[in-house]
Amino acid sequence: MANNLDPQVLSKAQAWLDGNYDEATKQEVRMLIENNPNELVESFYKDLEFGTGGLRGIMGVGTNRMNIYTVGAATQGLANYLKQNFAGEQIKVAISHDSRNNSRMFAERVADIFASNGFIVYLFDALRPTPELSFAIRELGCQSGVMVTASHNPKEYNGYKAYWNDGSQVTSPHDVNIIEEVGKVAMEDVLTGKNPENINILGEEFDKIYLAAIKDLSLSPESVAKYNDMKIVYTPLHGAGVKLVPQSLRNYGFNNIICVEEQMVLDGNFPTVASPNPEERKTMAMAIERAEKEGADFAMATDPDADRLGVALRTGKGDYVLLNGNQTLVLLMSYQLTRWAELGKITGKEFVVKTIVTSMMPDAVAEHFGVKCYNCLTGFKYIAKIIREQEGKTKYIGGGEESFGYLPGDFVRDKDGVAAITLVAEAAAWARDTMGITLYEWLQQLYVKYGFFREGLVNVVRKGKDGAAEIQQMMVDYRQNPPKSILGSPVVKILDYKTLEEIDTATGERKPIEGIDDKSNVLQWLTEDGTKVSVRPSGTEPKIKFYFGVKAPLASVDEFDATLAALDQKIEDIKAELNL
Repeated sequence: MANNLDPQVLSKAQAWLDGNYDEATKQEVRMLIENNPNELVESFYKDLEFGTGGLRGIMGVGTNRMNIYTVGAATQGLANYLKQNFAGEQIKVAISHDSRNNSRMFAERVADIFASNGFIVYLFDALRPTPELSFAIRELGCQSGVMVTASHNPKEYNGYKAYWNDGSQVTSPHDVNIIEEVGKVAMEDVLTGKNPENINILGEEFDKIYLAAIKDLSLSPESVAKYNDMKIVYTPLHGAGVKLVPQSLRNYGFNNIICVEEQMVLDGNFPTVASPNPEERKTMAMAIERAEKEGADFAMATDPDADRLGVALRTGKGDYVLLNGNQTLVLLMSYQLTRWAELGKITGKEFVVKTIVTSMMPDAVAEHFGVKCYNCLTGFKYIAKIIREQEGKTKYIGGGEESFGYLPGDFVRDKDGVAAITLVAEAAAWARDTMGITLYEWLQQLYVKYGFFREGLVNVVRKGKDGAAEIQQMMVDYRQNPPKSILGSPVVKILDYKTLEEIDTATGERKPIEGIDDKSNVLQWLTEDGTKVSVRPSGTEPKIKFYFGVKAPLASVDEFDATLAALDQKIEDIKAELNL
C-alpha cells in the first residue's frame, strides 16, 4: 500500500516515525500508512496553517491536524514573536479553553511552553468562555493570550485563537508576522518542562470581576425588578457558558432560569446535537421544546466557547422563531441606543460597529439616533480594531456581526455571549414593562420604523485539498465574470475587498473603498433595487459563503407575514439564479 502513496506525503509521515514523537502517535501513523492512505494524505499533504486568527483543524496525527505537536510549534512561534515585540518586559499571557475533546490537554501544553519561555502564565482552572479570556488579558495586563476552541465547528475539530495585548484577536501586521515565525519552528525548538512555578491558576474569584463588569452594562434595572420571574430557558450546548451565563442572569436579578439539564453536561462529543451551532434550529430544538413546555418568552443558547448566542422568540401565535444573527444584532443595538438616548447618554460622540456582510439595518438605526456606524471586514478582530483606534476619541456602545456575535461594552474585545444573553433578557423585561409587548413584537415594530431588511446565507462546502482549490477558482471566476444583473436588476457597483476597489459598472470607474484599509478575499455586488450579494471563502472552514441582503418597506405589522414571505422568496430566486 505504501508504494502507491505520494512520495512527499510518505516522506513527511516517515519523518514522524523517525522523529522524537510519542509511541502512540507513531503507531497511529503506521496504521494510516497501511490501512487508510486517503486519510494519510489529508493528514500530511500540508502543514496545518497558522492563519490570521490562529489554528483550526480536525484532531489527529499529522502535520495537517490539531495535535500537541502542531499546537506546540504554533505556541513556540507565538512565543518567539512576543519576545521580539516586548523585549525587556516581563511577558504575561492568559490561557483558556472550551469543552472540546483534548482542549484541556492543549491548553496545558500551551501553558507549559509559555512558562518554559520565561513568561508569567494565567491558566483558568477549567473551561471558560472566550470573552472572559479576552477580559483577562486586559484586566491582568497581559501581552497576549490563547483560547483553545473551534467555536461551533463539529466535534472532530479543535482550534487555537491568538490574542494581542488589547484583548482582541491578532490583526495586521502581527497576524502575518506570527505566521512567519511559526513557519520557522522545528519540533526540537519547542521549549517544554521548565518554570512550572510561572503558571498561575485563575478561578471563581476572577469570574466575579468579569461578571461585575457585565453587571455595569445594565440599562433597565427597574424593569428587571418588576419582571424578575420571567421564564428564561437556556442551554450551553455542553460548553463553556454552563456556569457564567446563569450566574450573570442572576446577577441582574432574574430568578427563574430554566436550564436544559441534558445539555448542561460538559462533553466534547456534543451528544445531544449533530453540531453545536446555535445558528441552526435543530441545535436549538431541546431548548425550544422546553420553552414551549414552560410557556417561556424565549429560549437562548451559547456555543461551546460561549462567544456566540442563539435566540428563539415566541410569536403572537405561540410558536418560536429562531432569530438570525442580524436580527439579534438589531434588537440588541436598538435596545442599547434607545436606552442610551432615554438616559441622556448620547452626546454625538458615540459609535457602533458592524461587518460588511451584516445587514444594512443597523446603519439606519444608528443614523436615527445620530450615532456613527462603522463598517469593517468580517471577523470580530476588526470590530476590536475600530474600538482600539477610537479609544479616547469617541465612545463605543455596541457592535456585532451576522454570525451570531455581539459585544456590548468595550471591556471585552471579542464576541461576548455571556453579556449579550444577559442584555437580551433585560431588553425583554424592558419591552414588557414600558410597552407591554414581547421582543418579537418590538422587532416587527422596528421593521415598520426602519424598513424590512431580510438576509439569507448559503454555505457551499468543498472539503479537502481539491475542495480548497475549487473554492479559490470560484473566486477567480467571479472576478473575471461577475453577474451583470440579479433578478433583472442591474449590478451597479462591485466592491472588491482583495484590491480594496469600488467599481462603477456603468462607467468602469474604480476608486478606493472608504474606511477599509485591510484586504480580504471578499466580493460584493450591489444592484439598482438595493439588493446586496456578498461572496467570501471562510477563513476557518472548508466552505465558501454567499450572503444575501434584500429590503422592502413595511407599512404596518399586519403586513409582516406577507412581506416576509415575499422577501424570502426573492432570496430563494437569487440563489436559483446563481445556481446555489
